[in-house]
Amino acid sequence: MTDLGGPGDHWARRPGDGPEAVASQIADAVESLTALWSVAAQEASLRLSLHQLRALRTVQAAPGLNLTALADGLDIGLPTASRLCDRLAAAGLLERAPHPDTRREVQLWLTPHGQHVLCDVADRRAQALASALGAMEPAERAALSRGLRSFLAAREATPGSGGAAGL
Repeated sequence: MTDLGGPGDHWARRPGDGPEAVASQIADAVESLTALWSVAAQEASLRLSLHQLRALRTVQAAPGLNLTALADGLDIGLPTASRLCDRLAAAGLLERAPHPDTRREVQLWLTPHGQHVLCDVADRRAQALASALGAMEPAERAALSRGLRSFLAAREATPGSGGAAGL
């Protein structure tokens, strides 16, 4: 039977369950999830680097953003962002269009092919995650879900934490 550490459960207060110990366990889990994410992305119809995927996801989240906003969002230099967009445009994933109000500014848009590739990556990642979660007991999945919801709520409530956007 899985120990869920509920109220009154003497196991819930073990020394190894302090914030530092749990943070270490979560860091290990995040590394494993990152590896799962990366492998799933590499199995997609078009293999993209992490930077390319991040750029496409950023444009997907803010269609029409300009190159400066993309560079800022990715925390890279403007020349690097420009070369990245050149490669994505050459692959048919990204389109540059002149801004309707500012002739010097260029807007970035995903092409239908870019949307398709991101959907493929997301589907593969969801399948890989579902497979890993399927190996867990239902009570463990429920406990993980509750824990993640509590983590996100605590993160949102912590001043200066950046909220969920900082994750």
